[in-house]
Amino acid sequence: MVIKNVLIYVPVILIVFLMQSFFWVPTYEEQASGNSSRLVKYVLGSSGDAQILNPILSADTSSSSINDLVFDGLIDLDENLKYRPRLAKSWSQYEEVYLAINLSWPLRGMNIAKNADDWAAMLLDAMSENIEWKNNLRSIEVITEETIQGEIENIGYTLKQPPRLKFNLNNINQDFFKPIKKLLGENYFNQFPFEKFIKAKNLNQQADLVKQYKNILPVTEHNPVIIFDLREDVIFHDGHGFDSGDVLFTYNSIINPKGTSPRKSDYEPVKSAEIIGPYKIKFTYKRLFSPAFGSWTMGILPEHLLNKNKLKQEAIQRSREPEQFIMRDSNFGRNPIGTGPYKFVEWTSDEAISLVRNENYWEGPPEFEEYIMRIIPDPLTQEMEFYTGALDNYSVQPHQVSRFSKENKFQSFSSIGYFYSYVGYNIRNPLFAEAEIRNALGMAINIDPIIKFLLYGEGERVTGPYPKITEWYDPDIKPIPYDPTEALRILNKHGWRRNAEGWLEKEGKLFEFNLITNSGNPIRKNILTIVQESWRKIGVKCNTQLFEWAVFLKDFVNPLKYDALVLGWSMGADPDLYQIWHSSQAGPNQLNFVGYKNPEADRLITRIRKEYDRSKQVKMARELHRLIARDQPYTFLYVAKSTQVLDKNIVIVEKDEQGNEKYSKIYPTKDGRIKYYFNKWRKLPRSPQFTPAG
Repeated sequence: MVIKNVLIYVPVILIVFLMQSFFWVPTYEEQASGNSSRLVKYVLGSSGDAQILNPILSADTSSSSINDLVFDGLIDLDENLKYRPRLAKSWSQYEEVYLAINLSWPLRGMNIAKNADDWAAMLLDAMSENIEWKNNLRSIEVITEETIQGEIENIGYTLKQPPRLKFNLNNINQDFFKPIKKLLGENYFNQFPFEKFIKAKNLNQQADLVKQYKNILPVTEHNPVIIFDLREDVIFHDGHGFDSGDVLFTYNSIINPKGTSPRKSDYEPVKSAEIIGPYKIKFTYKRLFSPAFGSWTMGILPEHLLNKNKLKQEAIQRSREPEQFIMRDSNFGRNPIGTGPYKFVEWTSDEAISLVRNENYWEGPPEFEEYIMRIIPDPLTQEMEFYTGALDNYSVQPHQVSRFSKENKFQSFSSIGYFYSYVGYNIRNPLFAEAEIRNALGMAINIDPIIKFLLYGEGERVTGPYPKITEWYDPDIKPIPYDPTEALRILNKHGWRRNAEGWLEKEGKLFEFNLITNSGNPIRKNILTIVQESWRKIGVKCNTQLFEWAVFLKDFVNPLKYDALVLGWSMGADPDLYQIWHSSQAGPNQLNFVGYKNPEADRLITRIRKEYDRSKQVKMARELHRLIARDQPYTFLYVAKSTQVLDKNIVIVEKDEQGNEKYSKIYPTKDGRIKYYFNKWRKLPRSPQFTPAG
């Protein structure tokens, strides 16, 4: 009887649902008539509601998808994952480099230099034959002595800063000081007389100040500089002009100590920000850190609506304490105004967010007149809404890809993204200390069936720590072969032999450990079983366990109390892997929880994040890829494909200078973004016939 009731109940739900969809949106046939307003409206289905529509405060996917349409950043990624201009029409990068002068240090050909000018002349003369160094030098100038009062670690001090040489470089160069160090000798830098220049205000604290000497008075200093030239034809949705003041305001709002932006750390490397014109702004960085450039994809806020006086007025109007009222409290987060292609209209919590196109958008108004994000938590409901035409997109589950690809009225896009899955080994465990042992464990796992049966073929093998779609990933590195015979041979070579029960044993100890992952992820649960069985076949005894996510992190991953685990990383487009792979990040509550330590990897990781030449970054990143693939701290498994389906009648509209239109098929960018050209999308009454390219 219970089964019968369930079988009756499901169709009733579907009938009610279909009736709701029918009244909400015209049918496909009505849309095809060309008279429906539905054709100028793009409707997105989202599993969750937005949290706050302010780009410097949001951290969830739903909020970001709306913020990306309402706000513009200075830059963003183009179809080839390289940065392109947005609110910034162009930019330039160079470097300001400083060397502190110890006038008592003997220079080549001189006993003691009389002044800083002697140093400048000597260095220029000494470097005259170093063509690369000399060509990169714009100018050299002397910064005279000055006295600075400061405090560090609650210790007050007086710095009588010695004269410095300032080198202005055409290109950022992390190796600029190498020839200078060779000329002056390492002792110049290791034995700099800090005590002559730094004095604690309380002499009893001088000894405590010693460890801070190099922070107070850096002997060498790299200061990369970015100058953005901004567009002059941009206005906010309320008609107010955009200028460099808005960029400075956005930056200051992010780093504001009273603010709650989750992106503060992205802007911590900035040393100073300076407006040098109404449409020009300069950011100077306190150290070499090439990933910092990507932070300027951040949406720019309107200063005239969110400045201190405006927040104070709003606080008073809403009977709030002005001193405690911060940007997160403002109604702006539910009524945003930006410079983007769409203007905010309405937000009904847990139902929908509505936008309308910006007719005055600097790049030209989008094709769709309206954009609506509907909140539909249930995947089945999303699927049915898409089938009826109530939604324009649907994120397909792996097991649905084959079915949807056969539907003639849809267009589908499958692509690999930035995520990859892996088995990670706690290298602190003696069982996993040898790279050859870890390689053997990987060789015992047949990964192709995992992709075929768990992902329904919607995935690809990966071999290293970078997303496969980026140029940092080395395509020449081959996956570890499935070879359990060779895996067993390697283990035997290391002294592991099968005992009477078939388990590998060495000196009376079994090759036994626990493999864990988080519950609630059926694919990872199945991987546990497959890997466990694969290792059993070569005599490795693996016990598996599932834990709720919070427990998994708190009790096992963060305190490093585990043997091996199944997890995944969602990476970015930048080559910086410091947090995940550098040896300094291998402690509790850090991301190198497998404990990978390799001095050569550390060197490459450090140099990559200080390198601004993309071609050099690619070379080093691929070298790092090879190192990690050789050491196998992870058994790298796969990257899953992501599949999106759209109504087949949605096309890209291209217009020539005379206004003539040409339709082309939607296509994804290198990283799988199908909405890169969204502003050019149009929904036609009927699917067009595309002419093959000649």
